[in-house]
Amino acid sequence: MIDAPDKQFQPKTVVPTALTAARFAEFGDVIEVAGASDVRQINEGHTTRYHDLARLDLDRNQGCPLMSIFRSVPKPAPVEIRLMERHPLGSQAFIPLSGHPYLVVVGRQDPSDLEVFLASPAQGVNFHAGTWHHYSLALVAPSDFLVIDRGGPGDNLEEVELPQHQRVRIDLATAPLP
Repeated sequence: MIDAPDKQFQPKTVVPTALTAARFAEFGDVIEVAGASDVRQINEGHTTRYHDLARLDLDRNQGCPLMSIFRSVPKPAPVEIRLMERHPLGSQAFIPLSGHPYLVVVGRQDPSDLEVFLASPAQGVNFHAGTWHHYSLALVAPSDFLVIDRGGPGDNLEEVELPQHQRVRIDLATAPLP
């Protein structure tokens, strides 16, 4: 249900913070080579393998892994967060393919209790099962993301439209773009 417009209402404005593994730990994993704990030389020493970078959770309730590519186009400024989603039966990983920074928006128990992160093109994210998040937010150009998530039986998508008084506007003017 969409709230009637309130001419007095101004959404809360937030400035994205840099995405780091420590800041993001309660929501999921940051997928990046920086700080990888298990690094292996393979293929006759011509390849470095950054091993096991995220805890994928895909087999609950007879689930199976799906691999897709999502193409996101930037939203017009100012970016306002109106919709949040979560996947209660499995994790969902996004790996950027286009070389552009993007935004990661996550929520806690209350989907309107938001954190906004600025991800570099070298960082992917893996949302833990049940973590409220916004869909991928391209910033500077259309951007492709390799997505690994759960397929199979059961309803693995919950979406909520935030009431107008809980919406958040993202201040990109002062955000330090990577």
